[in-house]
Amino acid sequence: MRLSRRLLGAVGTKVSLEHSERIPTDNRILAVSNHRSVLDAPLLMAAMNRSVRFACHYYMSRVPVMRDVVSAMGGFPLDAPSQRQKHFFQNSISFLQARQVVGVFPEGAQPMVQVKSANQLSPFHRGFAHLALRAPVTDLTILPVAILSTEENKHQLAPLKLFRLFDPSEPLFNCGGWHPAIVYRRVHLHFGYPIQIDENLRQQYRGRHGTPLAKEITQSCWDQIDGMLQQGCN
Repeated sequence: MRLSRRLLGAVGTKVSLEHSERIPTDNRILAVSNHRSVLDAPLLMAAMNRSVRFACHYYMSRVPVMRDVVSAMGGFPLDAPSQRQKHFFQNSISFLQARQVVGVFPEGAQPMVQVKSANQLSPFHRGFAHLALRAPVTDLTILPVAILSTEENKHQLAPLKLFRLFDPSEPLFNCGGWHPAIVYRRVHLHFGYPIQIDENLRQQYRGRHGTPLAKEITQSCWDQIDGMLQQGCN
């Protein structure tokens, strides 16, 4: 967390918060957010005033320097595709059981590689919802968070073909061009309504309604974050 604050101070990012009172104080937290900058993880840690264990894309554990930064900030890169889901579940459950906050960017790597406008949200993967419903812990809350950049600089990090050397399994790296790097100058963080994962939801998940329930929770988080992004632009 201290490293995150120093990093934000070094690049001069100005941060404002909305509805920070919605951050749970006692429950275990699974934070879910949109993602388009390497600053998203330190931003959330600074805003929540606590360390967060973030699930990161596999290639971030393979690229020198990037790997060191991710490790220093407590991120846990996902494994290679064949073991990705198992690795994600095992690590996340371990952190939640230790009452550490887990952070997930369910849009995946695409917004980091193919940057869209600040208020445009990509579809969510449903892994975080399945995690929340399966994790053998009590008092778990999903916290949707919207990160809205209002002023930023866009830099070129490295050619995409270079990243393909470290992770040939990622189809995004088969494209031409450069991997962008967004540096926020001014950014708003909006905290949504927490979603409590109780025993009733877990029982529904263990029954015939598992997949539809995970889809419903995923959509609820997407709707909240999208709504906050659009509201912030008005």
